[in-house]
Amino acid sequence: MLIAIATRDFESVSGHAGQARDWLLYDCKPGQPIPDPSRVTLQKEQVFHHFKDDGPHPLDGVEVAIVGSAGDGFLRHLNKRGTQVLQTGETSPAAALGKVLDGEALPDTRFDITTTLCKIRDLFSRH
Repeated sequence: MLIAIATRDFESVSGHAGQARDWLLYDCKPGQPIPDPSRVTLQKEQVFHHFKDDGPHPLDGVEVAIVGSAGDGFLRHLNKRGTQVLQTGETSPAAALGKVLDGEALPDTRFDITTTLCKIRDLFSRH
């Protein structure tokens, strides 16, 4: 199972996933230890806030994306690509991944003003 986690500098789970440039990518196999992640840094035009869905994307094939918060545009982008988005208040990428793999519930998201602002923006955007 390919799992991506939106991060801030590869250290903590990032809120506002549509603006996230740094992602940890885990290729998890059942019954095996969690592998070391690959680091993916998106170019500006690949960041989902700007991405036009007009071609391949470095996160194509990801089955689950773990994010701190996400707007409707981001959710539509990833849904279109077959990715389930899980939002969480967990700040540790390793803890969030562990909970998902163990089938545990993730902590609720924290309030993120940027997500609220993006929801207003999305009302008038191409998303």
